[in-house]
Amino acid sequence: MSTPSKPLAGVKVIELGTLIAGPFAARILAEFGAEVIKIESPDGGDPLRKWRKLYEGTSLWWLVQARNKQSLTLNLKHEAGKQILRELAAEADIVIENFRPGVMEKLGLGWEQLSALNPGLVMLRLSGFGQTGPYKDQPGFGAVGESMGGLRYVTGFADRPPVRTGISIGDSIAALWGVIGAQMALRHREVNGGKGQVVDVALYEAVFAMMESLVPEFDVFGFVRERTGNIMPGITPSSIHSSSDGKHIQIGANGDAIFKRFMAAIGRSDLANDASLADNAGRDARRNEIYALIDQWVSQHTEAEVLATLEQAEVPASRIYSIEDMFRDPQFLARGMLQQARLPDGKPFHIPGIVPKLTETPGSTEWLGPALGEHNAAILQQLGYSAAQIDALRSAGTI
Repeated sequence: MSTPSKPLAGVKVIELGTLIAGPFAARILAEFGAEVIKIESPDGGDPLRKWRKLYEGTSLWWLVQARNKQSLTLNLKHEAGKQILRELAAEADIVIENFRPGVMEKLGLGWEQLSALNPGLVMLRLSGFGQTGPYKDQPGFGAVGESMGGLRYVTGFADRPPVRTGISIGDSIAALWGVIGAQMALRHREVNGGKGQVVDVALYEAVFAMMESLVPEFDVFGFVRERTGNIMPGITPSSIHSSSDGKHIQIGANGDAIFKRFMAAIGRSDLANDASLADNAGRDARRNEIYALIDQWVSQHTEAEVLATLEQAEVPASRIYSIEDMFRDPQFLARGMLQQARLPDGKPFHIPGIVPKLTETPGSTEWLGPALGEHNAAILQQLGYSAAQIDALRSAGTI
């Protein structure tokens, strides 16, 4: 069911797992042509089907998260359900699962069992703490990964408790690392004898890997990065400022030449030509002074005036976009980041476009998240099951 021009056409993926990390990884693969069979419980399926805003009983998030996937319901407590999964895994390139470590093994569907059936299999395993270590058996959602991985500690203002970002970023980061790892493993299989392997992604490690210079700065200098609100100490100026019409604008003028242009544009040629501010270290030493004068300048102008001035001066800046801003922004529209689709009843609506953009083999949306068990018959028939056998599996509650 894949489009031949897509880069992952011919790659077969079995997705086990629910909610965000595993399904998001599988979604990316599906967008670029992999045949993704999503295994769901016959009893309601993935809980994401009912998360956040529902349209006629189905989550709008689900329609995007499960796009281009096939839905097969299997009761993995039934031996017949396990057997079907074994048959699928025997033909698959990648199996994705995000259960707590040990769950697949208890089902008799762990790495040792599946790789024995398919030595070339790549198994992407996403969990809170990874497949090893003293915490491996503990439950861990993305919020826990963000906390343990260091992100929450540095997010917010110094005089207030840590805050979260407005999305489940830990799960999504883990999914991206998982896709990278799975592609590396497929490449290894291709060039080094066809053997598969496990890709083990822990949510806390996925977040930790994004934490910039946190480790060496602590180890060498004993420096603990703390919460600093909207500024980034050591990188000045880069912060959010409020305009006279109550809008919020991010200004990033921390490049040496950019800072000179910025100061000249706001009538502070004295600071543009101040030798002590010629590099980032000098500016950071005087950051309170610099931020105060930027705050004052921005507060005297409307958002439109600020952005126009900074665009003319070639200083990186942006309003803080709401989704409403995105819907009318020419850059979003020109890049196809708001694509039109249709809900099951035919109503048109927009979905997010595909990232990244490949010039020769781009990804696309072929269909939206399927109904629960929508592809049961087609998938089982491909495995050689007769109509009577499929009916018997349905009557037994296996599918």
